[in-house]
Amino acid sequence: MEEDSDASESDADSSPLSDTPPRAFARSPRRAPTFSRLLVIALTLLGPCARGDALDDVRARGRLRFGSDMEGGGPYAFPDPRTPRDVTGFEVEMMHLLARDLGATAEFSQGQWDKLLPVLDSNRIDVVVNGYEWTDVRLRDHLATRPYYIYQLQLMGRKGGEIRAWADLKRPRPDGRRWTVGVLVGSAADVFADEQAGDSIQVVRFDGATDAMLAVQNGQYDFTLQDQPAALFYRDRFPGLELVGPPESHGYYVIYTRKEDARLRDALDESLGRLIASGELRRIDEKYGIWTEAQTELASFDGPIAAVSGLRIAGGWELLSRYRARLLDAAVVTLGLSFGSMPLAMALGLAIALGRLYGPKSLRALLGGYVELIRGTPLMLQLFVLFYLLRLPPWVAGIGGLAINYSAYEAEIYRAGLQAVPPGQMEAALALGMSRRMALRRVIVPQAVRIVIPPVTNDFIALFKDTSVCSVITLVELTKQYSILANSTGGAIEFALATAFLYMMMSVPLSWFSRWSEARLASGGPKGGAS
Repeated sequence: MEEDSDASESDADSSPLSDTPPRAFARSPRRAPTFSRLLVIALTLLGPCARGDALDDVRARGRLRFGSDMEGGGPYAFPDPRTPRDVTGFEVEMMHLLARDLGATAEFSQGQWDKLLPVLDSNRIDVVVNGYEWTDVRLRDHLATRPYYIYQLQLMGRKGGEIRAWADLKRPRPDGRRWTVGVLVGSAADVFADEQAGDSIQVVRFDGATDAMLAVQNGQYDFTLQDQPAALFYRDRFPGLELVGPPESHGYYVIYTRKEDARLRDALDESLGRLIASGELRRIDEKYGIWTEAQTELASFDGPIAAVSGLRIAGGWELLSRYRARLLDAAVVTLGLSFGSMPLAMALGLAIALGRLYGPKSLRALLGGYVELIRGTPLMLQLFVLFYLLRLPPWVAGIGGLAINYSAYEAEIYRAGLQAVPPGQMEAALALGMSRRMALRRVIVPQAVRIVIPPVTNDFIALFKDTSVCSVITLVELTKQYSILANSTGGAIEFALATAFLYMMMSVPLSWFSRWSEARLASGGPKGGAS
């Protein structure tokens, strides 16, 4: 994780992390404020205007608020099986001990994993602790404590496989395809796998560690690369998986504070040192089955931590130029999902609307139940069913899930459009000798389509944004790619502007097409008509 360390000399001198000079944490040039900083300004204007020293505030209120995400699961923070309303985990227990050392109690605050640092900057919490790795990017804007866990990366695969180590994945598959490796998006495993992928490995990104393990156990992907604590904690819960080969890489979990909260960081450093020296931290690790010999380094740790990347941190146009191919590829995924699913949703919605209005009573009841079921359940749950339970390929599940979800809404739009056509139109068509089917096709439906163009176009534009939900089934569309790049490079503003621009370029033409279609139909078509 990266931290831009603009701390004062007194901060560095007082840090118990080491006796080394301030270079113990890599310093990066000061950059333009990140998106999280702008968020802080906005939230500050809306909330309390003044904030005292964080350490004094914690002691005064008697609570140390730490941000974490239960969605990531064990062994970090997860619902306590014995008392489900409570939270447990090795980091939760550690924070209770650290808070006690500060004269306070620990208070868990739920947040989305990749948004915890912006929440920290908004002053809603005091620290972030959730398997957050030390990286040089995060150090630009935050302070990090000394490490409390030394992690490695563990490959997991189905039992009985021929691959016995990460290095074996460098060999091509016998069938010529690439090995598929699932990772937690934005994690150290994501960075490591992406750098090591080459031509033989395809990295597949998940929003949750256990989601990746389940997909591998289901046979949808070949392997998953996980932080060792998660692999050790969950290996017994996925009986179809085994640990493959020795651990890879090496890194540190740290607690993050705001850059101006050096006193709080230093107090946490001192408390961590005492927990390590007393053996309390080892006891917690052993309780959750994640103690490894690598943890012995913590007792003698004196820094410095080497920077994850030796590259100069870019910004602005240079940053966008470096990653523009990723953004464009993600935009193509968004377009593919949208144009693949919306025509299906429109066709299915029209068929449902016709069935509800003109079908037999039993069919109307069945289609009515379908509409209520789809509208009453979230899109994410529907995607989970298609991908994890039915085990459909990601693109099939994504396009199918969006089409099914939007078909229920399109059905109601078309039903309203069909009902808006005067009943006399059908009676006149039948009187002219048309069958009911022909009357629908030649008279009723064309008029209804003209009526529903504006709301259907609005739904199509909304669908562009809803494709972001497909990231839960490993499809990296534009919004997910923005999140990945913003968190890994710190260029939140640059990528936010580029992402917004790309969405505009995709949705504005639809608005133009909608207005053109309305005008064309209103004039009676290309051959003219009502003037």
